[in-house]
Amino acid sequence: MKKIQAIGVYCSSYDTVDGVYRKAASELGEMFAQHQITMIYGGGIQGLMGEVANSAMAHGGRVIGFMPHHLEALEEPNHAITELHMVDTMHTRKRLMFEHSDAFFVLPGGFGTLDETFELITWRQLELHEKPIIFISVNNYWTPLEELTQNIFNQRFARPEHKQCFKFVSSVSEAFHELLKAPEPTPHEPVAEWV
Repeated sequence: MKKIQAIGVYCSSYDTVDGVYRKAASELGEMFAQHQITMIYGGGIQGLMGEVANSAMAHGGRVIGFMPHHLEALEEPNHAITELHMVDTMHTRKRLMFEHSDAFFVLPGGFGTLDETFELITWRQLELHEKPIIFISVNNYWTPLEELTQNIFNQRFARPEHKQCFKFVSSVSEAFHELLKAPEPTPHEPVAEWV
């Protein structure tokens, strides 16, 4: 974990999800604290996002959140984390989360999770960064997406080397293990112009 000091987390902000996902989110927060890795996320208190953040804080971890002002009416900001930054737009949030993270974990989530994650994958495909992106497929949640991405490669809508842009694992512990095997990210110029 030498070079990985902060990991961006993308996941659901809904409180209606099954308990198996909440348990994994809580485990992820605890492991952030154990490994002394800062959690970077969207700043909310609800759903899996809040579960990871609150667990990390409860175990002595460090959490930084970025939330656009317009989301305050939809999601309650988490004022109990280490740093909460209210920003002007979603684009600013995406940029700041990218800049502050050395790698990314993707827990189960919906359309917003997919939007933000696919942007990261596209940036990596375009060689704008080399930061690891790992889908944590709790309860086989991401299996249909894994099958879809395999079909994209099989049908030659993406180059074979782009398979290295992201990984799928089945558990939180496996995600950390996979991260240890990933090549160290190299510094790049800020990507503000691409956001």
